[in-house]
Amino acid sequence: MLRSFCSKCGRERTNFSHVPTCECGGIFVPRIDFKYREGSYSVNYPYLDRIIELGETETPLIEIGVVKYKLDYFQPTFSYKDRGSKSLVSSLLSNLPKGSELNEDSSGNAGASISAYGKAAGFSVNVFIPENTKPGKITQIRAYGADVHLVPGSRQDVAEAAAKHSGYYASHVLNPEFRDGMRQLSYEIFRQLNHSVPTRVFVPVSAGTLLLGTVSGFEHLMESGEIPVMPQIIGVQSEAVCPVCAGVNDYVYDKNNKINSVADALISREPILLDLMIAALKKYGACITVSEEEIIAARSALSRKGIYVEYSSATVLAAYEKGSYDGENVLVLTGNGLKTP
Repeated sequence: MLRSFCSKCGRERTNFSHVPTCECGGIFVPRIDFKYREGSYSVNYPYLDRIIELGETETPLIEIGVVKYKLDYFQPTFSYKDRGSKSLVSSLLSNLPKGSELNEDSSGNAGASISAYGKAAGFSVNVFIPENTKPGKITQIRAYGADVHLVPGSRQDVAEAAAKHSGYYASHVLNPEFRDGMRQLSYEIFRQLNHSVPTRVFVPVSAGTLLLGTVSGFEHLMESGEIPVMPQIIGVQSEAVCPVCAGVNDYVYDKNNKINSVADALISREPILLDLMIAALKKYGACITVSEEEIIAARSALSRKGIYVEYSSATVLAAYEKGSYDGENVLVLTGNGLKTP
C-alpha cells in the first residue's frame, strides 16, 4: 500500500474502506520515502505488486518557437488521466476482491480512463457524470464497458452520487494513488530535458490531481538530489471557474455563478483539494485566469501548429501569451481535441 497521511490529523492510511478519506474527514496525501530511481515504471512505484498496462509510453515533448509543449494526451484513452488510472487501478488489484465494483465521478476524461483501466483489470465499473457531459465523452466511457449514470445538478452532486453507490469509491480526486501516478509526468520532463528542469511548467487546474502530482514529482526529484531547485508551477483556470486562482490571488470567487466555459474539463467549482492546491501554488508558482475569447484563440493557434487539443488544454497557451516569460517554459497539453471537436 502507498504510504499516505491525513492532511488534517496526520493519521496514516491503513486500509481501503468504501470512501478513501480519513475518519476525521481529511484527505490522504502520499509520502514518498525513497529516492528517485532511473529505470522502468515500477522502480518508482514499489507499492504496486501488479501493474495494468495499456500501451502507455513517454509522451512527446516538442519545441515550437521558444515554447516547449508536453503532449500528454498521447495516452491510451487520449488524456493525461491515464497516468493516475494506471497507478490507482493497479493498486486496487492488490487491495480489493477480484471483480469488485468501482465507482467514479467525472466530468468525462477521468471516467473514460477509470473505465478503460478498471475493465481491463476485471472490475465492474460505474461512472457518474454530469448530465450535460459532451456526447463524445459519454460514448467513449460506454465503449470500455462501464455503466454510465447521468446526474443532474452540480459537480458536487455527481460526486455524492458516486460515493453513495455500493462498491468502492474509486474517486480520482480522493484516492492518493491516482494523484501519485501524476508524478511520472515530472520525471519524464526531467529526463527529456537531459536531467534538468525548465524555468516554468504551465498546467490546467480543476480538481487538482495534475497540479499536486506534478508538484510531488518535482519535489521528489529535488529531495533525491537530482535537481537543485523546483521549477515555477503556473496553474491556469478559466475566468468562469476559478476557485484556485481566487484563493492564490486573494479575491472573491462566486462558486454559484451560472457562467459556462468552453473549457468543459475544468469545472470544479468547489474542489475538495482546494486548500492543498492553493498552498502548492503559493509556495511554488502562480495562478492565472484566462477568458473564453483567449481560450478559443489559443486552441485555434495550437491547431494551426498541428496540435489539436481540448479547449481545456488550450488554457495553458492562453495564459502563457498573457505574460512575458523568460527562460524555458513547458506547457502541458492534457486532452486530445477529438474529445471536444
